[in-house]
Amino acid sequence: MAGYEHITLEKGMYSVPGKSFTQVLEELDRSEQYRGTPLEGLDAFQRQLKRFDIKVSGPGSDPVERFFATSAGAALFPEYVSRAVRQGMERVSQVNDLVATVTRIDGMDYRTIDAEDETWQAAVVSEGAQLPQTTLRLGSGLVPLYKRGRVLSSSYEALRFQKLDLLTVALGQIGAGIAAAQLEDAVDVLINGDGSKDGITFASSTSLSYADFLKLWGSLAPYQLNAIAAGTDGIQKLLQISEFKDAQAGLNFQGTGKLVTPLGAALVHVPGMEEGKIIALDKNCALEMVQAGDVLVDSDKLIDRQLEKISVSAIAGFARIFEGAAQGVSYTVE
Repeated sequence: MAGYEHITLEKGMYSVPGKSFTQVLEELDRSEQYRGTPLEGLDAFQRQLKRFDIKVSGPGSDPVERFFATSAGAALFPEYVSRAVRQGMERVSQVNDLVATVTRIDGMDYRTIDAEDETWQAAVVSEGAQLPQTTLRLGSGLVPLYKRGRVLSSSYEALRFQKLDLLTVALGQIGAGIAAAQLEDAVDVLINGDGSKDGITFASSTSLSYADFLKLWGSLAPYQLNAIAAGTDGIQKLLQISEFKDAQAGLNFQGTGKLVTPLGAALVHVPGMEEGKIIALDKNCALEMVQAGDVLVDSDKLIDRQLEKISVSAIAGFARIFEGAAQGVSYTVE
């Protein structure tokens, strides 16, 4: 097997069906063979950065034009862009606090499952009697997928001498914007449905109280209450409830940055969420995230130094899994 210094890099490595650039590299230069060496811990892409002596972070990071010192180095630039965007998404994303599973597909058509009976009770049956049955079938409609992205516009002359760590910050903000939009998409599916299942039911309340919170907890049974999604107004109202002003919860927020409730459910702040609604859910059963491919960049243009517009996007959608795993309460907005 050829070492990482002898890999031939080319545009076509970005267009292999069902595989990312790094996955293609890993097939040519597997990380397992570097165990016990100074290169252990680096993936195939990071070894290529080392090969061309490209530093993408830290005080000694290189300018953007370092990628284009050689044609082979230029082939690494789209993957750098993709990774910088993903880092931004991962840094701020709260989607994982709401979804049970992530399904990756190569096409644009996908149907999730639908359960005929969600009681999940394992009843006692006599010998020879039939066990209770839960039937899973395909959903009646396709999961809606949305393309979210942005274009970073700049002249090549303005960009070429900028340090890569600064460009990483800008690309990370694009990723953060994509992640925020996906979080709103997830909540929208809970409120309005996904085409196969309707939106959740909202109980009415004049003003939020601890009693409303306990009703949400009870209405979810047999599912567990482990996540609550709310907009800025909803989070503020919840935190004003005396039972939420818990010293241990405050210490947890100061130590980890995560808001928790008296019953242990995580509070997920969704800034764009409609005011007057609070959603309680079992994050292990309520939502499925569907991703069509990875972060998309226009690799051909970037390799050819057409850096005036760096186009970045991601395609994803959400589907409700079990309808009873999410409930809501609506309150009067003052």
